[in-house]
Amino acid sequence: MQPGPDVVGRTGQCPDGSFSRNTGTDGSGYGNRRCNWASLWVSIDSVNRFESLTGKAFLFLSFIWLLWFLNFTGRTIFSPILPLLEDEFHVTHARASSIAALVSAGYACSLFFSGVFSSLFGSKKAIVVSLMVTTCIYLSMPFVKSFNALSVLGFILGMTTGMYLPNIIPIITEYYSERVWGRVISIHDSAASMSIFGAPFVVLFFLSFVPWRTMFALLAIAYFACGVIFAATVEGLKTEGKKQYFQAALMKKKALWLNGIIWIFAAGANLGLYFIIPLYLTKELGVSMGEANATFGFSRLGGVVVSIAAGFFADRFSLKKTTFVLLAATGILTTLLVIKDVRWIRILLFLQASIATGFFPISIVTISRMFSKEERGQATGFVITFGSVFGIGLIPYLLGLSGDLASFRVGILVLGVLTTLSSALIIPMKEIR
Repeated sequence: MQPGPDVVGRTGQCPDGSFSRNTGTDGSGYGNRRCNWASLWVSIDSVNRFESLTGKAFLFLSFIWLLWFLNFTGRTIFSPILPLLEDEFHVTHARASSIAALVSAGYACSLFFSGVFSSLFGSKKAIVVSLMVTTCIYLSMPFVKSFNALSVLGFILGMTTGMYLPNIIPIITEYYSERVWGRVISIHDSAASMSIFGAPFVVLFFLSFVPWRTMFALLAIAYFACGVIFAATVEGLKTEGKKQYFQAALMKKKALWLNGIIWIFAAGANLGLYFIIPLYLTKELGVSMGEANATFGFSRLGGVVVSIAAGFFADRFSLKKTTFVLLAATGILTTLLVIKDVRWIRILLFLQASIATGFFPISIVTISRMFSKEERGQATGFVITFGSVFGIGLIPYLLGLSGDLASFRVGILVLGVLTTLSSALIIPMKEIR
């Protein structure tokens, strides 16, 4: 029997008729890993990886796409129910909105300490812990009686959802051949874009039948099921036995800091700008609320397509050139948003949001290729922490400050110029081509 076309490597047949990729050294053909029903996914081996996106490779990618969609939805799901929380707990607009800030703060903390979590649990177990703790948090929602308790759960939710991405990237790069990393990571990352738009519809669907508290309990079932399936079918990395809580040598690498700075402006030009665009359209350009929401919603539709397409470009063309062009184009398009003509704003917002979204999966591919398997997870967490804290956290505040002191146009112009200039930081990165 020969292995399927989507896997490179030898295949041994188990006594129950199933197959194991790693043929045993004793010649029995049973392999060096046990054969059981959990072999839905092949074992991860440095010489046996998925070479295409068909069969089991596509099935596994679809599964982790769902995990990332659920993970990201854990951070976006509070926004559609803020009016309900505000009414039930009798809090102000600012207090209700603070739940998003607490979730983001927990997320950033988790990303920064991703190396500790990976060393304590291993990449596989860290993801299982993330899913199971999220399950417990969601199951606790029906019993929340105060907004303070909800705030604490929100911070813990941010912490546990932040464990996912730095730990799934090393697993993805071990399961798939390097030549398809661009496509795989881009398709996986498109789940975040889908979550931004899908979360309101998910909430609307559930609230049509059950209260918001019950909605979280039902979602907990999905998280629990995914956690069980992930634990039963995915194998951990071979390097997980090494207990290195912090890669000190990683902090000495110039490429890490360059990527961190780049992510500040890339994230600021994407989600950072996302938060103030409605204000810019209504308060400064005089667009009605309905028209602003329609323009704003339409502008985000192209992100999913571009993020996936960018991955296919990365696998076929120079990774450095692709990253440079995407970031520079994002900066230029951001700068052009200062024009006053609303007709052009609609087109430019669509192009800007689409191109800006395409940068992130390509950048993650870049990080995966620049750092070793042992450093990959922590490097990813560190860079995304920079983007989350400064790009998504600080830049919206500075843009709002610009709107108060001068105008939103001034802040957007400066952000666009700095984003364009930051693309030059890609040039000295000799680790990528």
